Amino acid sequence: MEIVFVVAIAENGIIGAGNAIPWRLKSDMARFKALTIGRPVIMGRKTFESLPGRRPLPNRTNIVITRDPAYRAAGAVVTTSAADAGAVALGDALRRSAAEIAVIGGAEIYRQWLDRADRLEITEVHARPDGDTHFDIDRARWDETGRVRHPAGPDDSADFSYVTYRRRRSH
Repeated sequence: MEIVFVVAIAENGIIGAGNAIPWRLKSDMARFKALTIGRPVIMGRKTFESLPGRRPLPNRTNIVITRDPAYRAAGAVVTTSAADAGAVALGDALRRSAAEIAVIGGAEIYRQWLDRADRLEITEVHARPDGDTHFDIDRARWDETGRVRHPAGPDDSADFSYVTYRRRRSH
């Protein structure tokens, strides 16, 4: 089972500002959907609460990790640990015959899962916005295996590139 991070990162490492994304990339939404549809998606509470309408992403099992054992999220599975989220995601992926589990944020969830990640699907945003949440890729641990640059579309605030990284394996 592959663990795949799906994350948009600005050139300065910013992924968020005030629990929001500091750019608009409507062009990227189709890719996000393609990478996550039919798969379990793991996210933190703040990421879940930032979804449009605070509703789960459709056609995906939404798994929310929170420290609050009383937290409830309609239409999502709520867990209080990365281990529990992983068990739920694995069972769901096997049931769906999905080969991947998507981790979609935020920063704390990425930190908890980084050692388990097999692949990073990055939308590299060609901008340098202000923000308070970062994601840095340790190039010594990852090999870039694909890159496609795109100009900003009519509903995008910046040019962007789709970049795929695979974990470097020690031999």
